[in-house]
Amino acid sequence: MQHGIDIMKLWDAAGMFARGVIVVMAVMSLWSLSVAIAKAIYIAKSQKATRKFAPEFSRAIQEENLEKAIALAEKNQASHIARVLGGALGEVKTLIQDRATITSADINSAERAVERQMLITLAEFRRGMSVMATVGATAPFVGLLGTTMGIVTAFTGMAAAGASGGLAGISAGIAEALITTAFGLMVAIPAVWFYNYFTTKIENLTVEMTYSSKELIDYLIKSVGSEFGRSIFTKEFQAQKAVTGHGHVSG
Repeated sequence: MQHGIDIMKLWDAAGMFARGVIVVMAVMSLWSLSVAIAKAIYIAKSQKATRKFAPEFSRAIQEENLEKAIALAEKNQASHIARVLGGALGEVKTLIQDRATITSADINSAERAVERQMLITLAEFRRGMSVMATVGATAPFVGLLGTTMGIVTAFTGMAAAGASGGLAGISAGIAEALITTAFGLMVAIPAVWFYNYFTTKIENLTVEMTYSSKELIDYLIKSVGSEFGRSIFTKEFQAQKAVTGHGHVSG
């Protein structure tokens, strides 16, 4: 005896409501999948650009060549790290090029630029996450709606047929009804997987951006200006450093 599910037969036997539910879930699945693919490509490109940018930028910083570091950050805007660090360096770019004094206000301005750029970059990474979350949360319920209406239809048909209908008379209707719940789970499970995966991925990227930006701000506070053979911090910054007891300036 051959067992199996004939999807086309179930589709042909499905009522208009069940077909509408299946079409809605198919659209939800395609929407979630397209967002996941686009996000995976976007993050992969950003990480690839970062792997190219990071060692060159680190080498420029070690050589105390801030002008080269700024140029690298401006050139590699596909990298999330480059965009964040570029925001900080952009605030002191003209001062470095003009060999001017960097004050505590300039450092504060660089820190705020980092924070702004991180918010923008994180918003770009998180764009579409709500789609996957919504699909993962609602698809089983949409499928359950189709199942509920299908079972109601099946039992209504059995009542109309009377005793002559029997279990055989409603088995096809119940199978048709349950297939929408199964399809809802098939749509929801990948969406939840994608959502959890990208949530973890974005958290890791956030750590990378935070760590790199803090390292750059520390460098600007402690080491910038050594390439000119003199300290370029003003008395204002040195006085504030002495009062706070550490080299970090709050934004």
